Order: sequence, then structure tokens, then C-alpha cells
Amino acid sequence: MRICSLLPAATEILFAIGAGADVAGVTHECDYPPEAAARPPLIRPRIDVHAAPGEIDRQVRQCVESGQSVYVVDADRLRQIDPDLVVTQDLCHVCCASPDDLSAALSRFDAPPRVISLSPQRLSDVWQDIRTLGDATGRRASADALVEALENRIRVVQTEVRAAAPVRTLCLEWLDPPFVGGHWVPEMVESAGGIAVLAQAGVPSVALEWAEVLDSRPDEIILMPCGYDLDKTLAEYSQSRMPPGWWRLPAVIAGRVTAVNANSYFSRPGPRLAGGVEILARILHPDVATTPVPSGSWATVRREAGSGLAGGLPGT
Repeated sequence: MRICSLLPAATEILFAIGAGADVAGVTHECDYPPEAAARPPLIRPRIDVHAAPGEIDRQVRQCVESGQSVYVVDADRLRQIDPDLVVTQDLCHVCCASPDDLSAALSRFDAPPRVISLSPQRLSDVWQDIRTLGDATGRRASADALVEALENRIRVVQTEVRAAAPVRTLCLEWLDPPFVGGHWVPEMVESAGGIAVLAQAGVPSVALEWAEVLDSRPDEIILMPCGYDLDKTLAEYSQSRMPPGWWRLPAVIAGRVTAVNANSYFSRPGPRLAGGVEILARILHPDVATTPVPSGSWATVRREAGSGLAGGLPGT
């Protein structure tokens, strides 16, 4: 079977259930597991993904307003691969090529491949997507085993933090403008012993006014810009102009602002979300959460008001 994955999370799932050898094409962002990056990329962005967040937001809005997709599908390369299965998504057109882009590319095929479009909203949807790809690739047993293992990991965390007082937690998925993390992120927070501030499980991420952020007065702030790793998150925070009231927030005063590797453990609806729950539990309840987490997955932020410097104290 030849599979083309137009979604990094789907690529991770396919490799995790043992179908990695069948993956013949990926996206420019498919970097996990490392061998996935060796597959030919099938899409490219129309925007400058290395620009500052405010500029990225402007370019994305410009694409949307002009009726353009943020990404372009390489129709010629896709046809050369001639896949049996293409996996895409219809959840966020800022994160991946849209179904319309894919349909245009597939219109040149004499016999178009099977297309599976994923659109998870909650953790249970992500687990079902794993099973769906297991069925499509003849690896349902592996998919079931993976889901069971992921659910068990989250249950362990829930048991550890059950008696701890919930921590009011604000997850910022973007800083310019501020976005609150939605979809599966509020469930992750709740599973880790927190209360998701300004967010609702199963509801898309939404842009906020800074006044709303300041009025929420969270006890913990998690910086998780969509698609950013830990180093990029720390760098972005150090360069961001935070509103004056930011420095009076309880979480900031208490030194409870934490940067995470969002790209690996929060942004992508795949197997590593279980690791994200474990990371959150270590951040919110370090006295009771004992599950080891990968090094370089989170760091407590240190930055003073009016300072352009931000450092990270690595999580343990």
C-alpha cells in the first residue's frame, strides 16, 4: 500500500501503528518520527512560516480573505506517487491543505485514491482516528493496543492528581493576537488536575482581547504557540510586548508561567497528546505527579516587566 499523509498527526499515527513503511509522501512539517522527514513533501506554505506571530496572523487572514488556501498541494508529485490512500483533515485550514486543494490535485487522476479526512475535536476523537487509520491499513489490532496504552497513561495521571486542588490554567495558543487553546486542550488540562480558563472542550481555539486575558486572572499560564517547539516559544515570549496588566497577573507574580513544546505534545492530534497530559500534570502538581516526561518538553519562564529577556528553567 502507498499512503500519502497531508497531516503531521496522521503521519505520527501511521508510524505508531506500524504502517510507516507504507508512507510514501508527507508534508513539509512531518518531522516525527525522524524517518518521516525523509519522505518527499507534498505541500508547501504560501505564507512565511518563519515570520513573527503578528505577521503570520496577517498573512493567514489575507489568504482567507482573498479565497486562497494557506498551502499548495504538489499535484505532480502526488500523481507520481500514485497513492492508494491519502490522509488529510478538515479541522483547521491554517494547519494543513484544505479538502478543496486536495480535490483539485486529485482531479487529474484516472482512478483517484481513497481519501480519509480527519476532524478531531476531543481526545476521544483522536483515539477514534487512530482506529480509523488502523482499519484503513489493516492494522486495527495495533491501533486498538495503542489507544489502550494512551488511555491508560492518562488514567494514571488522573489518579495521581485526583486529590489535588484544581489549578486555574490559561493555555495561550498564540500571542499576537492572543488565542486560547481549544479542541482537546481543555480536556488535557482537566485530566492533569487543572481548570481550563476561557476555554471549552471540543470548541475551536478563539482569539481573545488582552482585556479578557487579564480579567481571567489565572493561577498558571501555559505558553503553547501552535506549531512551536520549546526554544521557539521561549524566544517568541522574550520578544513579545505584553500589556502592562500582564505583570500583575497572579500567575506571573508567582512565577507560574510555563513554556512547552507545543508542536510535539499539544498542537498535533496524535499519540503524543498523552505525553502532553503528563507534562501538564508535572507543571500543575509537581508534588504528586511522578510520571517522567521528556527533557526539553517544558520550562518555567523567567522574565521581568519591561525586559526583552526570557529564560527557561528546564522542567524535571
